Amino acid sequence: MTPADFLRAPFPDPVTLPEEEVSGPRRFFNRELSWLAFNWRVLDEAGNPRVPLLERLRFLSISATNLDEFYTVRVAGLRALVRAGNLMLSEDGRTPAEQLQLINADARRLMQTQQTVWNKLRREMEEQGISILTRSKLTARDLRHLEDHFLSKVFPVLSPLAIDPAHPFPFIPNTGFTLGLELERMSDRRPLQALLPIPQQIARFIELPAKPGEHRFLPLEELLLLHLGMLFPGYSERGHCAFRVLRDSDLEVEDEAEDLVREFETALKRRRRGEVIRMKISAGAPKELHALIMEELGVTSDEVIEVRGLIGVADLKELVISSRADLLWPAFTPRVPERLADHEGDMFSAIRQKDILLHHPYETFDLVIRFLQQAASDPNVLAIKQTLYRTSWDSPIVSALCEAAEAGKSVTALVELKARFDEAANIRQSRRLERAGAHVVYGFMHLKTHAKISTVVRREGDNLVTYTHYGTGNYHPITARVYTDLSFFTCDPALGRDATKIFNYLSGYVQPAGLENVAIAPITLRGRLHELIAAEADHARAGRPAEIWLKVNSIIDPELIDALYAASQAGVKISLIVRGICGLRPGVKGLSDNIRVKSVVGRFLEHSRIVCFGNGSGLPSKKARVFFSSADWMGRNMDRRVETLVEALNPTVKAQIVGQIMAANLADESQSWLLQPNGRYVRPPVAADEPLFSCHAFFMENPSLSGRGTAGAKDVQRLATLRDEGPL
Repeated sequence: MTPADFLRAPFPDPVTLPEEEVSGPRRFFNRELSWLAFNWRVLDEAGNPRVPLLERLRFLSISATNLDEFYTVRVAGLRALVRAGNLMLSEDGRTPAEQLQLINADARRLMQTQQTVWNKLRREMEEQGISILTRSKLTARDLRHLEDHFLSKVFPVLSPLAIDPAHPFPFIPNTGFTLGLELERMSDRRPLQALLPIPQQIARFIELPAKPGEHRFLPLEELLLLHLGMLFPGYSERGHCAFRVLRDSDLEVEDEAEDLVREFETALKRRRRGEVIRMKISAGAPKELHALIMEELGVTSDEVIEVRGLIGVADLKELVISSRADLLWPAFTPRVPERLADHEGDMFSAIRQKDILLHHPYETFDLVIRFLQQAASDPNVLAIKQTLYRTSWDSPIVSALCEAAEAGKSVTALVELKARFDEAANIRQSRRLERAGAHVVYGFMHLKTHAKISTVVRREGDNLVTYTHYGTGNYHPITARVYTDLSFFTCDPALGRDATKIFNYLSGYVQPAGLENVAIAPITLRGRLHELIAAEADHARAGRPAEIWLKVNSIIDPELIDALYAASQAGVKISLIVRGICGLRPGVKGLSDNIRVKSVVGRFLEHSRIVCFGNGSGLPSKKARVFFSSADWMGRNMDRRVETLVEALNPTVKAQIVGQIMAANLADESQSWLLQPNGRYVRPPVAADEPLFSCHAFFMENPSLSGRGTAGAKDVQRLATLRDEGPL
C-alpha cells in the first residue's frame, strides 16, 4: 500500500505553514499555475516507462495541444487585462501582470522539456524501426518518390508569397505554420524575402517507402525546402526559418444580437483574426527576417519563443501508427451490459425493469445513441428533448433527432453555441436539425447550458412515461471512447418531472419551481452543496462519523473551498480526486488538517463529477448521500452555467458509484499524483517492477453492478462494500 491509496492509507500529518498561507489569499493556489501543473503531469506520462512508446508520444502531443489552448484563451485574457491596466487580484492575491510573469517562466520550461522528451522518444522510436528523417538522409529512391508526392499532393495547394511593397505581409491564421525564406535571384543576386504558408489540410509527416516492419517519415517542411526550386524558379536559398502563431481565440458576442446564430458565425471569423499572443520561431533564424516577422505580426520579445527542435509538437499525434499495436495500449472493446441482452437490446424495457448506470468508456456509449435511435423509430414515442453541448461533426445523435422530427415526433434540441472551439460544429448541427423540423433553442445569452439531459416521452397503455438520461459528459461518441463519464437512465416519474421543468426553463426562461431531486446551477446547486457540506460538519461536531469523497475535474471556487476548509476543521475527513486545476491547499495545520488531494492521469481522461457524503455513517455506507453532476466546482459552473446535480437513490446505482467507481479511483496507485501543501504534485516512490493498483485496469476487467442483469452481482468485484447494505 502506498500513500496514493486513499481507500486504505491514513491521512498524512498536517504541516505548519506561515500565517499568511493559512488565513490570507495564499490559502488558495493560483488557477493558471495549477493548470500548468496539470499539463506537467500530462507531459510526465510521455516519459513514463510503464506507458507504451507510441502512447507516450500521444501524451507529448496532448501536452502541446493543451498548452496552445491555454494560451489562446487564458493567457490571452490575462494579457488583455494587463493592456487595459487592470490590477484586479486573483483569488490568491496576484495581479494579471504577476500571473503572466509566472506563467511565462513556467511555460517556457515546459516547452523546453517537451523538446527534451521528443528527442528521447525519437531515439526510442528509431530503435523500434520508426525513423524521422532529414533531407540529408534521403536516398535517390526517396527523392524520386518525394518529387512525385510533392507535385501531385502538395504543390497544387501551396501559395508562395513574396514580401515587398507590392506584396504586403499576409495574414497568418491561428495555429498557422509558415516557412520564412531569404532568397537570392541567381541572375543578378537580387535578394527576396518570402513566406510559404504550410496548409493545415496536408499531413505534417510524409511516409516514405520502407522495409517490412519499418516506418520512415519526412516532415513536410523538409519536403518544401527540398523543392524550393519549383516554387521559386531562378532563386537560391540564403536562409530560412519556421514559425507558428497563436491568436486570441476568445469569442465576443453582442449582447443584443437579433440573430444569435449569425452573430456567432461572425464572431468565429473574428476569432480567426485575433491578436497574436505567442509566436514560436526557429532558433538561429536570419536576423532581418526574424525582425520583419516580429514587426509585421506585432509581437514583443516576451511573446516570442525560439525553438531548438520541432515546432508544432501537437502534430506528433500523426506518428501514432495504428499498425504498431505492439507499441500501443492493448486493444479494449467497451462492454455491453448483460442486462441489455436480457431484454434483447430494448433500452426502454431494460430501464423499466431498473435504473441503469453506464460507466464510459468501459461500457459502450453506443447505448446512449441506441436510446435515441429506438425513440426515433418507436411509434409510441411522442416527444424527445435533448441538450447538445459538444458532439461529433457527423453526430449519430443529431441524425436520430432528425429522423424523429421527420417522422412527425415533437423534437426539441437545446444547442449550446458557446461551447468553446465547437461553435462551428454546433451551428452546423442546429441548421441540420431545423431543416428536419426540430424545434431548436439556444438557451441563455449570459449562461452556457452545460447540463447533459435527454428525455423521451412514450405512450404506454393509458399513461405517458418519461424516460430520462442524465450524464456527466458530452453527447460525443468520439470523446466517449477516452473520457470516463457516467450515463444514468431512469423512468422514475420525479426525475422525469425535474428534467421537463429544466427544459421548460431553458426554452421559456421561467425558473423551475419545486424540483424534487435535481439541483441546478445557477439557481440551487451552489446552495445545495453548501447545505450538504455543512450537514457533514454538523455530524462531525456531534461525534458521528463524517466523511466526504469528491471527484471533479477542477475545484477553484473560493466559497466552496472555504466550506471544505471549515468542514475539515470541524473534523470531517475529506478525500478529493481532482484531475486538473485545484485551488485548494491540502494538509495544512489549522486550515485543511483533514483534507488530502490526488490527481489521476492515465490512459483515460477522468471526466465524471461525483460527490459522496457519509451522512452520519461515514464512507462507504448505505446511508451515504451520493450525487453525480455535470458541474465542476468552479465559479463559472456555479454561477454562469446551467448545470445539474442528481442524487442517486437506487441502491444498486449507489453501490456501483461508491463501491466500484469512487473506491477504485481512491485506491488507484498506478496513475495517481499527490498534491502537497506547497503546491507540488508528487508520485510516491516505488520500484520499477512493483505492482500498482490501476483504477483504469480495474474498470476494464470488471463488470458494473447495475448492468449485470440475470448474470447476477455475486461475482462483481467491489473494492468497498457499503455498511448495512441489503440485497441489490
